[in-house]
Amino acid sequence: MNSTLQNNIESPSSAVAGGSKELLSIRWKVLNLYAGLSGNRMEWDNVEVTAVEQNPKIAGVYRQLHPNDTVIVGDAHAWLLENYWRYDFIWSSRPCQTHTRMMKATRHKRRVFPDMGLYEEIIFLKHFFKGLWCVENVVPYYEPLIAPTKQVGRHLFWTNFDFEAQDVPRPSNFINRCNLDGKKALMEWLGIYYEENIYYGDNHCPAQVLRNCVHPRIGKQILDAARMLNEKLCESAGKPRSRKE
Repeated sequence: MNSTLQNNIESPSSAVAGGSKELLSIRWKVLNLYAGLSGNRMEWDNVEVTAVEQNPKIAGVYRQLHPNDTVIVGDAHAWLLENYWRYDFIWSSRPCQTHTRMMKATRHKRRVFPDMGLYEEIIFLKHFFKGLWCVENVVPYYEPLIAPTKQVGRHLFWTNFDFEAQDVPRPSNFINRCNLDGKKALMEWLGIYYEENIYYGDNHCPAQVLRNCVHPRIGKQILDAARMLNEKLCESAGKPRSRKE
């Protein structure tokens, strides 16, 4: 295991760590990569979550929202490669900035290559991960190199299972809400609340980190579909519902 990542693990609270082994044994072990402020995770129930987030300030808010999750400040791409086999379900929301259609907006003068790590993870999970998985990103400015399983609103999803999910209407002028009022509106829309203002690099929009979130109701619909399929597969095969180390 990468020593830097190992040193940045924060264990779950003692209440969970010392809880019923029987209860934990039936919880689904979920890896939440590029976890952000946990939009997709907010309505997940009865899961044992490991969240990986590169930005310490964002990870700090995640910890406040989900004190019982294991939170890792580090490289999600590396963590996936080294630890994928530990989990029942993997969700990855790799940063979308190099794929978004905003890259072709006239105000963007700096040109960068699309991040191929998105497709690396899709191919890797498809061929090497034995559980169920979901990779999320935005609708890109180019034809996706790998066809997605579904589009829900502005999101594309690549999965190894079928699902149905209803989009959640966004606040008006969603993309251009770049002030404190915009931050407040998006917090109310997502049900995610925190005090500090968090910025990405040179971006001075306090709402951007919220705009990057998958709405909690969409995340719940997708996880619920995966769990229902998992239950059916395990019952038919006579196997336990959760992976044990």
